[in-house]
Amino acid sequence: MSDTHAAIEDRSAVRSLRRLWPYVRPIRTRLFSAAFVAIVASCLSLVIPLVLKWIVDGPVAGRDPGGVWLGALVLLLLGVAEAVLFGFRRWLVARPLAGVEAAMRADLYRHLQRLPVAFHDRWASGQLLSRGTTDLMLLRMFLAFPLTFLLVNTTTILVGFVILLAQEWTLGLVLLVPVVPLVIVCSLFESRYAIVARRAQDQVGDLTTVVEESVLGIRIIKGFGRHRSQALAFRGLSERLRGTELGKARLLAGIWALITTIPEVAIGAALVLGTVQVADGALSAGTLVAFLSTALALRWPVESMGFLLAMSQEAATATERYFEVMDAEEERETSCGAGAGETGGASAQDGTGRGSGEDTGGTGGTGGTGRGGLAFEGVEFRYPDAPGDAAPVLARIDLWVRPGETMALVGGTGSGKTTLTALVPRLHEVTAGRITLDGQDIAAMPRERLRELVSVAFEEPTLFSASVGENVLMGADGARDEEALGRALDIAQAGFVADLPYGSGTQVGEQGLSLSGGQRQRLALARAVVGRPRFLVLDDPLSALDVHTEALVEAALRRVLQDTTALVVAHRPSTVMLADRVALLSEGRITAVGTHQELLRTNAEYAWLMSGADSDSDTDSGTAAAAAAAVAEEGAR
Repeated sequence: MSDTHAAIEDRSAVRSLRRLWPYVRPIRTRLFSAAFVAIVASCLSLVIPLVLKWIVDGPVAGRDPGGVWLGALVLLLLGVAEAVLFGFRRWLVARPLAGVEAAMRADLYRHLQRLPVAFHDRWASGQLLSRGTTDLMLLRMFLAFPLTFLLVNTTTILVGFVILLAQEWTLGLVLLVPVVPLVIVCSLFESRYAIVARRAQDQVGDLTTVVEESVLGIRIIKGFGRHRSQALAFRGLSERLRGTELGKARLLAGIWALITTIPEVAIGAALVLGTVQVADGALSAGTLVAFLSTALALRWPVESMGFLLAMSQEAATATERYFEVMDAEEERETSCGAGAGETGGASAQDGTGRGSGEDTGGTGGTGGTGRGGLAFEGVEFRYPDAPGDAAPVLARIDLWVRPGETMALVGGTGSGKTTLTALVPRLHEVTAGRITLDGQDIAAMPRERLRELVSVAFEEPTLFSASVGENVLMGADGARDEEALGRALDIAQAGFVADLPYGSGTQVGEQGLSLSGGQRQRLALARAVVGRPRFLVLDDPLSALDVHTEALVEAALRRVLQDTTALVVAHRPSTVMLADRVALLSEGRITAVGTHQELLRTNAEYAWLMSGADSDSDTDSGTAAAAAAAVAEEGAR
């Protein structure tokens, strides 16, 4: 058995469900009132057999029609009262439980926004969606019905057996015989059903992921004609889920059959024994009728226990899945950079053997906390789930971007450029070393303040289902300044916005897919510059633009870069020319820093990258060297 299944067997459904108490506490009065009303209503049904006993032994035996009509009226009033009380119970819990579900969903969404990027890298979006939809719906249904009726039915059964024993204790003992086997059967059912319920809910999450990916990637599916393969993948997951659900149905059918059959046999035995006692004159007919009526009234509370236990197990599983996410550690608000004390004053050397003073622009060290601008001091990074013996993605990064300077970051595919830029707004936490903004360690800075200072634009632009203006102004901390919006759109050369049906009020649709890639990228760039940030991090923000638009954007961007400290990931010489200096990142290390022309003349790897050659291609070393030499010669001119 897997570790997951073992953990499910070890866990207690009650212990899991107790974690819902903080959400239930505000409505506990109404919930307890609803349970009390339901208990009263259920117990009224146990009064009906006593009325029947009075009717049979009294008016019927004495041939009194008036007494029979009176008894019938009492039975009618009891039935109406029971129905009204159950309706009142439903009214008591409907609105509060909808509020509980809404509060849990809001907490889940809020928590997801505060979880680190590493968490979202590990978790499939469909699993998170299923926890916020299907699982919370199961919990609301559990609080509305099974939770109450587990208490109601248990109380009803106990009261019913007291009445049975009071009427005729010998017959009551006959009905008590099945209790032990029923308890054993229910215990076995709970453990098995918990495993199947968890498997089913996880498979719902997997299926949700496939559906979401298919909808978001519909252009790829259509473009490559992958309808059949996607349909087969969906069908395979659907069949798995169907098989699991059928397993659940078989378990439920088995427990229902046993819970139904065993009490029925006991009632039959009690009926035979009671009939014999009536024939012998040891028991009145009215008492036998009342006894059997009470026993039959207890059939539903007993038989429904299997269904209620099944729903309780599903709710316990949903609770576990919900709190799996809620228990994930949020981004730490303040901390000290790992190893900052050791690396802060070190004059680290990179893989080339040069001191960090050369690599960081001749500062002569990395420990000066009074330096302005953006500084990386002995920064190392490895992903949290990476093996312990794996090499770090970034190793001993020492780099200083002076105040007001634009630094281009150049490197081959997989060298760690995007990872390095993600460390500045703390999308990931450094493993060792530290990063400072104007001398202040970002790890000791509130995230809200950090992200006011630093603005980012990623290579893959992400837009939301909102208007153009709302998407752009996300970068201005909630500002609604039309002048700032217009300025940002001008810098990004996003004049196409004026031609949209409603201008900046036009809804861009999900993921902004109604716009072209270049248009989305320009809006993402406008979002990055709209708030006039002090620090700007751009991850190849012009990759989707044509050469003419790129030239216009670069010209406008130069004005912005004059007033900010910027780190720009660049793959093309035109983007590099925006920078004052260039840093070459190779295999997770800064191997050279200088101007574009300096590196062209002195660094073969940089010249190779700028020549457009791919170090992973089949180009032989002679051709690569020739390309590098040609670019270096052109740079020297």
